[in-house]
Amino acid sequence: MSPDPAVVRAALADATPDVYWTDRPGLRPDPRPALTGSGQRADLVVVGGGFTGLWAALQAKEDDPSREVVLLERGRLGVAASGRNGGFVAPSLTHGLAQGVACWPDEVPTLERLGAENFAGLADSLVRHGVDADFHVPGELTLALTEHQVPTVREAYELHRAHGAEVTHLTAEEARARVDSPRYLSGMFDPTVGLVDPARLVWGLAAACERLGVRLHEDTAVTGFDREDGAVVVRTEWGSVRADRVVLGTGAFRGLLRRLALWTIPVYDHVLMTEPLSAEQLARVGWEGREGLADAGNQFHYYRRTLDDRVLFGGYDANYHFPGRIDPRLEQSDSHALLARHFLEIFPQLEDVRFTHRWAGVIDTTSRFTPAFGTALGGRLAYAVGYTGLGVASTRFGARVALDLVDGRDTEVTRLAMVRRKPVPFPPEPIRWAAVKATRASLAAEDRTGRRNLWLRGLDAAGIGFDS
Repeated sequence: MSPDPAVVRAALADATPDVYWTDRPGLRPDPRPALTGSGQRADLVVVGGGFTGLWAALQAKEDDPSREVVLLERGRLGVAASGRNGGFVAPSLTHGLAQGVACWPDEVPTLERLGAENFAGLADSLVRHGVDADFHVPGELTLALTEHQVPTVREAYELHRAHGAEVTHLTAEEARARVDSPRYLSGMFDPTVGLVDPARLVWGLAAACERLGVRLHEDTAVTGFDREDGAVVVRTEWGSVRADRVVLGTGAFRGLLRRLALWTIPVYDHVLMTEPLSAEQLARVGWEGREGLADAGNQFHYYRRTLDDRVLFGGYDANYHFPGRIDPRLEQSDSHALLARHFLEIFPQLEDVRFTHRWAGVIDTTSRFTPAFGTALGGRLAYAVGYTGLGVASTRFGARVALDLVDGRDTEVTRLAMVRRKPVPFPPEPIRWAAVKATRASLAAEDRTGRRNLWLRGLDAAGIGFDS
């Protein structure tokens, strides 16, 4: 049953058009100075101050404390995807087990092991470097909201059990005993998924990098690269730095290396954050734990409690704007009203809850949902992009891959088919726009009917897809 439109409007009436994570006075660190002047020197320059770049800089210094590392960020740390996401920390490197099985069935045991090792390494790094980012591991519930999602959840459970995962299947009654919604028809609990405050993770990693000797520069837009005498000159707005090696981790912002437009497209994901819920409001939904929640549709929602008992609610729409447009004006849209309506459909008992923040972020997605890796400039530059909304943990792994690639190391991770083979490239515009639009319409139709049409089956056969 749809909520009263007046109730939806009231819930959104006072929502600030800003990112909750970075809109907390006193938490954001002072800005670092921009890089100015030419003739500077570094062993490694990292371009991009999101999770990929920060993990690359941190691991590079851990590998070799004498290595001179410089990190350049075009704006402020945490303003892009790394500071805007839901803070779900999943061990998977393959955008879920099913995607890994579909793309690399022979490598799945290795990829699952590497994912678990990467997750453990992330947790260990936060402890060793004193990064307080509210990291905790309450697990995740995947929930069926429609009758045709019930077998989808069961199949996911059976697949995970077949690969040794300690997941639990839940009936409707068992799911609603954990979190009560009239929409829940079954569920699967995965105890391995964590949650984090993403902005505090960015800021904490940056501080850890500086303690190890990394030089960080904000408000430093890189304008290009020049190969010069066996090195790379990284040009910026106000100067330049000469480096032996470069790691590129710019996410959806791919203009510095034009080939990245073949493998990634930018899609907007929208998010709401509620006011802190009272104990009485939480009791209405019986949400006693802090499990992350997601539903089993193609266009799915993800939602979670923060440690101060707000509820973050995001996902569903994944909006691509022709021709790959990225613009702050696209961050506020009708998608927020749609999210508010869906929130109240799932939790009608919370119609008195108000949202305090509404925002959006750009996800860099690939045709197979997993990152694209590679090198350029004669092997002196390596990149890792395309995490498709599941990068909070896997960016650490991606940074490791990029470091190994740029240093020319033959390692277990550089030998992976996922690393050696690129995703299927996206077609040029306007075919790209038409293909994305057709795919989204087909996925929405499957969510309504439970039937996968010929277009989607063809994409499946080619290892291509698109979701939120």
